[in-house]
Amino acid sequence: MQVRTFSVRPATPGDLDEARSVMLDTVYRDFGTGYVPRWHADIVDPAGAYLAPARHTLLVAVDADGQVIGTGALDARGPQHPPNPRWLAERYPSGETAQLRRVYVRPGHRRRGIAREMVARLLDFAAADGGYRSVYLHTDPAVPGAEPFWRSLGTVVHDERHDTGGGQGIVHFELPLERAAGERVPSGAAASREAAPGEASCWK
Repeated sequence: MQVRTFSVRPATPGDLDEARSVMLDTVYRDFGTGYVPRWHADIVDPAGAYLAPARHTLLVAVDADGQVIGTGALDARGPQHPPNPRWLAERYPSGETAQLRRVYVRPGHRRRGIAREMVARLLDFAAADGGYRSVYLHTDPAVPGAEPFWRSLGTVVHDERHDTGGGQGIVHFELPLERAAGERVPSGAAASREAAPGEASCWK
């Protein structure tokens, strides 16, 4: 039986430097893109992106020593067209869509259930808000482990690898949203920003 040695909680201002470090290490090491301003402005200002808006949140996973070892965020901005398909932006409009972002775990702590717990907490947050109609994310299937992880939790709504020319090469997902009383919100119920490669990519 694996002993749990981490906890997941909402980020505080004192966590932001360590959370930013997890995010930047991930985009440089795992995605290979480095910091790109049009994709990663929220990493520079996570307080403005996630702590200040009431309908947004940033979670951190911390180890037994209190060090931040994982992040998971949610905001109310749906996928933008362009570069995403118009129908996708219309299906997941800003304000009604909870988009998962920055679900990252440091390499030495992966495959311990950390990402899965952060996603569960983010889904609870979205359901408690009461105004979200769907939960959306996209991921880069080139990132090891990301696609199978999200397939285990949600439904593929569009795979750009099947588009003419391969699109952006990313896979778009919807995750089930449960109301507080347990009622599931129908998927696709009825923009914001460009899709960054692998933005919600995650490891167990």
